[in-house]
Amino acid sequence: MVPDAKLVENLVEIITREVLIALVENEQKAQTPEGGECKFACAEGLCVKTCFDRTGQVVSAGADRLSSTLGAIPQDLNLAGMIDHTLLKPDATPDQIAQLCFEARKYKFASVCINPAWVPLCAELLKGTSVKVCTVIGFPLGATAPEVKTFEATNAINQGATEIDMVINIGALKARDLDLVAKDIRGVVVASHSRNVLVKVIIETALLTDEEKVIACLLSKEAGADFVKTSTGFSGGGATVKDIALMRRVVGPEMGVKASGGVRTYEDAESMIKAGATRIGASAGVKIIQGPSAASPAKPAEQAAAPAAKSY
Repeated sequence: MVPDAKLVENLVEIITREVLIALVENEQKAQTPEGGECKFACAEGLCVKTCFDRTGQVVSAGADRLSSTLGAIPQDLNLAGMIDHTLLKPDATPDQIAQLCFEARKYKFASVCINPAWVPLCAELLKGTSVKVCTVIGFPLGATAPEVKTFEATNAINQGATEIDMVINIGALKARDLDLVAKDIRGVVVASHSRNVLVKVIIETALLTDEEKVIACLLSKEAGADFVKTSTGFSGGGATVKDIALMRRVVGPEMGVKASGGVRTYEDAESMIKAGATRIGASAGVKIIQGPSAASPAKPAEQAAAPAAKSY
């Protein structure tokens, strides 16, 4: 019997990933902090190392170039159950938030994604349903201090949030202050996971080079985040098929990838899922699950990126 080519490719990628990580671990064991541990992840020609102390706090992080391409695309999932039904406009009213929750209950979306002020209302309206309450932290700029993001996440969880979408410190990443970026993510992850709340890390792809996207994804993975997410929708661009495919290759099959910003039609969502997305952030969730548009042809995949504020 002829072996399946895709299966062989995936196996080679997994083995390559493990070999690269083992090599880096062997080379850098001497640099591990006493009583602590370091985690390593490699993809797209880069390896990132993040070291933690005994309490699980980040003590250092760094990135080095290697040579490899890794990753896999997960199986397709139920579409409605992949959508975070989103309303993040600053002028959203309680009535609009209530309508969002009604639609989420009706169509069984994965979550509603709203600003932190609306968490108590959504938690009440969605009580007893499978729909999660997702809120955003450090949104939309990501430039607040790590301690503020941790407090903001904890406060939102106390008020009923069950999923957290946090924005990284984009400037710190571009300045290669990876210690700060890692601590930023890790603080929110620790606070959230202690309450069984999952974390999606918004890396704001529109503002990053491909190398910076890889580093952001690897840091998110090492810090224990559950998802990486493309965009806030407020920085001049949203999700693209190219970025989703890159993020999926970097994090491998075990992490979630969320496409957010500019996903407005069934065709948009389908393109993102085929590229490796396991969650879609969109304000047009109802329109998306209605299926392919008969009125207009599907957009080319690379046109799936869109400007931002309008996305929400």
